[in-house]
Amino acid sequence: MKNGSDDLKISRDKSLLQIDSVMGLLGQSYWAQNRRIDVVQKSIENSICYGVYRNNLQIGFARVITDYATTFYICDVIIDQAYRGKGFGKELINTIVSDEQLKSLMGILATRDAHGLYGQYGFKKDSEGFMRKLREE
Repeated sequence: MKNGSDDLKISRDKSLLQIDSVMGLLGQSYWAQNRRIDVVQKSIENSICYGVYRNNLQIGFARVITDYATTFYICDVIIDQAYRGKGFGKELINTIVSDEQLKSLMGILATRDAHGLYGQYGFKKDSEGFMRKLREE
């Protein structure tokens, strides 16, 4: 996906991912700021990954976990702080929910602060049925 005016590219090609940039982006988050590189690499290997690039610099990242039949889970969505508020996050989410392999599936995600963004793409807040089991350390 390319937006000519901003030279914005969103790609699922994992070979384009810049692991140092991904680590830096996740370091800006409240949910993955202390995630180890080996964990990030394993999560990339086992997910659909979307890189957001501007002038070949990686400025965003997201992962999707799915069974390709019923459900997809969007996680690790992040745009570099210097590029927020410019519509890049919207382009990223639009790309994910429009993906041919995902658009007929139910999408889920968890967020503390981006309900407005995801609501624009059909996600609804549902705290009633959301449960989680924390991983063992």
